[in-house]
Amino acid sequence: MELTTFGLLIVAGVGTGVIGYLTGLASLVSYPSLLAAGLSPVTANVSNTLGLVGIGVGTTTRAGRQFRGERAKLVPQLTVSAVGGLVGAALLLTGGENTFEAIVPWLIVLGSLALLAQPRLARLRGERDSRVVYLLALFVICLYGGYFGAGAGVIYLAITMIATDESFGRAMVLKSILLGVTNLVAALAFIASALFLGGPVNWLAALALGLGCVVGGWLGPRIQEYLPERGLRFFVALCGFGLAGWLWLR
Repeated sequence: MELTTFGLLIVAGVGTGVIGYLTGLASLVSYPSLLAAGLSPVTANVSNTLGLVGIGVGTTTRAGRQFRGERAKLVPQLTVSAVGGLVGAALLLTGGENTFEAIVPWLIVLGSLALLAQPRLARLRGERDSRVVYLLALFVICLYGGYFGAGAGVIYLAITMIATDESFGRAMVLKSILLGVTNLVAALAFIASALFLGGPVNWLAALALGLGCVVGGWLGPRIQEYLPERGLRFFVALCGFGLAGWLWLR
């Protein structure tokens, strides 16, 4: 890989980290960047998963301390995220991407619509405990995250804001941490596949993207402090519709 391409992927990684944190649409920047760097679709997908681990690292370093003392609440979520990521990675390595390509845009559109309707849907939910529903949905989201991942953050935000009493700000941080765990576990599976089976991964591309993602993930929570919650929710949904359209047309 040329040094210029490596540097451009670092810059793309910073943008990926910021956009990924603020909107949950990291792949909107990273995946096309990897394709533009000359990677094949599957190699770009796998390398993308490795690089996106950096967002969770950057976000946890910056904002993870607010979850101290919540171990009993976080451990089940982290466990579900890890298992979902592992299952998703295994499905990708054994079956390719074709299965999800047809339904992914619809999932993102539904997630975007649910995010827009979240205040009304939350009122309909009332005070009922939806923790089990949340954990089941989290597993499916993280399975998808380990398999492909485009728009997983939008879907996660929608489910979290509807099924739990988490604030939008905390849900933003949780999104990056939990999907970071998903990406980490999937990345370990991809690394093992690459080392022992010659799986599709471009190490330099993943490294460059990951370095940028750490910086972008660290900057994201700071930038969020200056953005209104309602406007950010609408912006996330709008980006979700845009990603769905891009996936339909590509």
